[in-house]
Amino acid sequence: MAEEHIYRKFDEDLEDIRANVIQMGAIIEEQIRNAIQSLEQIDPQLAQKVINRDEDVNDLETLIEEECSLFIAKRAPQAKDLRNVLMMLRMSNDLERMGDESSKIAEATIRINETSRITKPKIKSIKKIADLVLVMLKKSLDAFGRLDTTEVVEILEEDKEVDEEYHSHMRELLTFMMEDPRTISNSLELIFVSKALERIGDHIKNISQAIVYTVKGRNVAHASIKEIKRTIN
Repeated sequence: MAEEHIYRKFDEDLEDIRANVIQMGAIIEEQIRNAIQSLEQIDPQLAQKVINRDEDVNDLETLIEEECSLFIAKRAPQAKDLRNVLMMLRMSNDLERMGDESSKIAEATIRINETSRITKPKIKSIKKIADLVLVMLKKSLDAFGRLDTTEVVEILEEDKEVDEEYHSHMRELLTFMMEDPRTISNSLELIFVSKALERIGDHIKNISQAIVYTVKGRNVAHASIKEIKRTIN
C-alpha cells in the first residue's frame, strides 16, 4: 500500500506540473491573438491588457520551475520521467519568452497609436505570419498533451514557412519606406512586430524538439528535418 501511494503521488505531482504548463500555453495563445487584434484595431487598451497579463505568465514560469526542481529533488525521476520534467522546464522558459514577444507587439501598437493615429498600418502580411504561428502553437501544445511526435515535422516545416514570410515582409516594408518616406515610422514598428512573431515561431520549434527528446530520448536541437523525421519514424 505504501508503494502504491508513492507511485500515485508521483503521478499526481507530475500531472500538477503538466496542468500548469498547459495553462501557461493557453494564456500565451490568448496573448498572441490579443496582441495581433490590438494592432489590427489600434486598440491601446487591449494592448495594455496584453502587457499586464505578462505578469501571470512570469508567475507561472516561476511556479513551474519551483515544481520541477522540487519534483526532481523529492522523486528522483529517471529515464523518460526525468526527460519529461526537463521538457516542461524548458517549455515554461520558451512560453515565457513568447509572452515577452507578445508584449513587444502590444507595445508597438501603443507607439503607433501615439504617433500615427490618422492612418492604420497595413498588417495583412503580419496576420498571415501570426496565423501560421498560432497553428504551430496549437499543434505543439497538442503534441505535448499527448506526448506524441506525429506532427513535429509539420511544425518544423511551418516554422520554415514563417521564416520565409518574415523575410518577404521585410522586403515589402523596405520597398514601402523607399517609395514613401511617410510610411517609415509605421514600417519600422511593423518590422519590430514581424521579428517578434518570427521569434515566437523559433520558441515553438524549440518546444517541438523538446517533445522529440522526451518521447524518443534523442536531442534533436541541431538536427535537420530529415534527421528528425528518421528519429520519429
